[in-house]
Amino acid sequence: MRSRYDNPDLTPPWKRPRAVPEVAAEPDLVVEEISTGFCGAVVRCEKTAEGPTVTLEDRFGKHRVFPMAAAGFLLEGRTVTLVRPTPGSGPDAGASAGRPRTASGSLAVPGARARVARAGRIYVEGRHDAELVEKVWGDDLRIEGVVVEYLEGVDDLPAVVEAFSPGPGARLGVLVDHLVPGSKESRIAAEVCGDHVLVVGHPYIDIWEAVKPASAGIRSWPHVPHGQDWKTGVCRALGWPEHTGAAWQQLLGRVRSYKDLEPALLGRVEELIDFVTAPDHT
Repeated sequence: MRSRYDNPDLTPPWKRPRAVPEVAAEPDLVVEEISTGFCGAVVRCEKTAEGPTVTLEDRFGKHRVFPMAAAGFLLEGRTVTLVRPTPGSGPDAGASAGRPRTASGSLAVPGARARVARAGRIYVEGRHDAELVEKVWGDDLRIEGVVVEYLEGVDDLPAVVEAFSPGPGARLGVLVDHLVPGSKESRIAAEVCGDHVLVVGHPYIDIWEAVKPASAGIRSWPHVPHGQDWKTGVCRALGWPEHTGAAWQQLLGRVRSYKDLEPALLGRVEELIDFVTAPDHT
């Protein structure tokens, strides 16, 4: 018969690991992400396929998206695990209490004027992609003085980087479509990346897919056979008019804020904004 004294834990109480408390990620709760040291207030929580994430906003208005990992944050110097707040107490509750936010979820700055354009730029591959970034992040970008430029294709990227001449105080961020490891596009991106150039890609075949199906008014984005133009195939499958420009304008009109977009795109754009606006110490 096994005794309760078999294999006793002889670790002194003061050396035993303490239980890490769980704290609801309520809006405006200020925490520090342990691995990066990024400190900011909770803006929103999102449920993703990889697990829940939290977006923090620092005192400069910069956003970063982090997984809500166990024991991943510091609250007033104590290690905590952030958990999603209960319904009715999430980020929208803060906005409804008289704190207006921009379409990206940032706290709005009433009467703020656009900052003089800084040397840093963000290039976005695809006209539709650029229009979506402008609609959701436009207010934030104007306050930061960040100009968004249209990149017709990733093949043009080396020439763009050479002409831009990135350096300290003049960072270049680039958002490209569906960046697949081992592809020609990923090789070009790797060639131009450096201390002052960051290229990121969203995981979607086309930027249309970054709009949540519910916001688009559909159950899911249809599968389009390989070799067929994706936008045209989507229009056919959904019974939309096969004028993709008009279809996009209808879809763009359904996007009101960050809540209509998939978290994977939100994280990539906010990463670029952080990169372009970060102070250089080189």
